[in-house]
Amino acid sequence: MLRTPDRRFAGLPDWPHAPHYFERPDGLRLHYVDEGPRDARTFLCLHGQPTWSYLYRRMIPVFTAAGHRVVAPDFLGFGRSDKPIDEAVYTFDFHRRTLLALIAALDLRNIVLVVQDWGGCPASGPLIQI
Repeated sequence: MLRTPDRRFAGLPDWPHAPHYFERPDGLRLHYVDEGPRDARTFLCLHGQPTWSYLYRRMIPVFTAAGHRVVAPDFLGFGRSDKPIDEAVYTFDFHRRTLLALIAALDLRNIVLVVQDWGGCPASGPLIQI
């Protein structure tokens, strides 16, 4: 697994967001942005290839200024998230299980999906299993 040092992300234009990390049971860390009130409607912003949550840098302040919460994860292998070396782990189920675990860990509710490219694929189908 590769972990990009936080210093590599210092000084990015239009990026004042503190890093947050969700750790999977296997030790992989998923980075995410979490801005705005916790009890508000949540805009869950999912990126595609070849980008990361930085894609949403101009949208995050618009959503939060309107009183919403924004959660924008970096899928594993992208941005500030860990990068597994074994390419075989990068499957639809791998990303979907990680996304569902993040949603549960953050107790996200009242979600509005904002997706780009294949970022919407792991969010297809029911996000929360009852």
